[in-house]
Amino acid sequence: MRRSYPMMKKRPAAALASLVLLAAGLTGCSSAPGPDDAVDAFLAGWKSGDLGQVAFVEPTGTKVAATDVAAALKELSGDLAKTPPAVSRDGDPEEVEGSATAKINVDWTLPGGTHWTYPSTVRLTQGKEDAWSVIWEPAIISAKLKSGDHLGLRRQRPARAGILDGAGKPIVEPRDVVRVGVEPARVDDPEGITRALDAAFKSIRPPLEINVDDLPKRIESAEDPTRFVEIVTLRADAYKQIRSKIQPLEGTQFYTEKRDLAPTRTFARALLGTADQALKEDIDKRPDEVAEGDLVGHGGLQGGFDKQLRGTPGVSVVISQKGPDGEVTDGDELFRAEPKAGTPVKTTLDVRTQNAADAALAGVKQRSALVAVRVSDGAVLAAANGPDGGTGENLAFTAQVPPGSTFKVVSAFGLLDAGKVQASTVVDCPQTFAAGGRSFKNSESFALGKVPFQVDFAKSCNTAFASLAPSLGADGLADAGRALGLEAKWDLGTAAYSGKVSTGGSEAERAAASFGQGTTLVSPLAMAAVTASVAKGSVVTPTVLTDKPAAGGAALKASTLTPLRSMMRQVITSGTATALKDVPGGAVSGKTGTAEFDDNPAHTHAWFVGWQGDVAFAVFVENGGGSGETAVPAAERFLRALR
Repeated sequence: MRRSYPMMKKRPAAALASLVLLAAGLTGCSSAPGPDDAVDAFLAGWKSGDLGQVAFVEPTGTKVAATDVAAALKELSGDLAKTPPAVSRDGDPEEVEGSATAKINVDWTLPGGTHWTYPSTVRLTQGKEDAWSVIWEPAIISAKLKSGDHLGLRRQRPARAGILDGAGKPIVEPRDVVRVGVEPARVDDPEGITRALDAAFKSIRPPLEINVDDLPKRIESAEDPTRFVEIVTLRADAYKQIRSKIQPLEGTQFYTEKRDLAPTRTFARALLGTADQALKEDIDKRPDEVAEGDLVGHGGLQGGFDKQLRGTPGVSVVISQKGPDGEVTDGDELFRAEPKAGTPVKTTLDVRTQNAADAALAGVKQRSALVAVRVSDGAVLAAANGPDGGTGENLAFTAQVPPGSTFKVVSAFGLLDAGKVQASTVVDCPQTFAAGGRSFKNSESFALGKVPFQVDFAKSCNTAFASLAPSLGADGLADAGRALGLEAKWDLGTAAYSGKVSTGGSEAERAAASFGQGTTLVSPLAMAAVTASVAKGSVVTPTVLTDKPAAGGAALKASTLTPLRSMMRQVITSGTATALKDVPGGAVSGKTGTAEFDDNPAHTHAWFVGWQGDVAFAVFVENGGGSGETAVPAAERFLRALR
């Protein structure tokens, strides 16, 4: 009996193809992860520190716990452990009969943003159920690493650049110094050695302020009596003065080294600043840039341009090993980025002029300043501060003080320029003059009577100028000051004050301002620039850095300057500064000034401004009395030292 089967319908070709694809898809979904998945999981875990999703074996085939591998990665990374590298796979792994090799790229970010990038290799093996395991070995991190090694970071200190003078020669450069100290264990009489050292230090010329009062206590409380206790670091020339006095003292010790220093201890000290061993606060403030042992700028140009001068540290990566005693030794260097030396700061300073300025203030006990500016281009040739180079404040640039009678240069300029007076115009110089309810007088209450304006100027008659103040109007004095460069915006690379001139005040204020009192304030640099402008015939803008030259200023009328220059010359020939009449080097022109600065007329600043040849300068002595007592003698010492 024949069985009949239902007739089967033919399936279309498209349907058969779909079944094939579906079958293939089902097969793919059920396949085990490949070596690329294992590598990717390892690289992600290296970055995150979590390797829990990765299987590991040793090269021998023994399984390794993922936590042990994570610990080994951290240990081997050493100094780089806190910043794991960026790692990525370079193509697909190459499989050969149950083994695979994957190329990877490793990119460490080192201090300062430097990148250490290199290729490496990850080996894998296929185990039961076709699962892939990473073969753990230190060579994954670096081919030369082995168990027990560490990656060490070594900082490469850059060479600090110098500050250059106007001739392009180093002002600040390595110079010999001697560290003077004692070894406490060898000192039998702390009080006696302290007295001997104190006497020796006080004999150094020029004098230094070295306080040794606490030395006996430091000697007696030293934790390690055999370690050097430093007292002071002396320049070689100062040390040589007292070497024979202190070397024989029992317990003294001396270490010679080099420090970045200017030619002398006082040389433009406040302007330049200092470069010293990094302090804790320096390191804490910039831990990625500054390390123990670095030289760091403090104050002045050294501080302001510290990063430029200091340069960029380099870095190297080495293989290091730690011995049983904890001592670390370095092996192969794997990477090195060379340090970049600092870039010099190029100034306009002239060594000879600066030395003369420092010498001129050497004997002045009060705070003082002397600024010299080249007339032809405004280059600052010297910036001296006293006593002893200044206390860190660059008074020469930043003082904000009344200019006293040196401001009669500005008042006379305004009056002459406006045609309100001529040098020959007779202007009365009485003993006193009243304006706006105030009475004004001359120094020591002198009176000249009716004399030419040029005599009023040369003899510095306050009452004559007070009487002329209304001729300038409310803003005339300020306009005159601005025409000569006051209140300008300067770009010197360091702090400086360009002055503020009284304007729009009461009748009494305008009378006081006409001879540099009232609310007008200036710096010595500002008055040196004013003087240079008069000497040159156009506005002189001071400049300190050669890469920031000042633009030429507006020309001034010759009809104004000719009589004003003559009057400033007369100050020297027959006025208040005749002490400068016979200085070498050519004719000097200038103006003296005495400025009250509080309610006590006995308290006065002393001033002198002037020029000789191509050098304009200003001398300021805080609470220096009359200009003839302190400022003019300092100006004379300066001019004589220049020759």
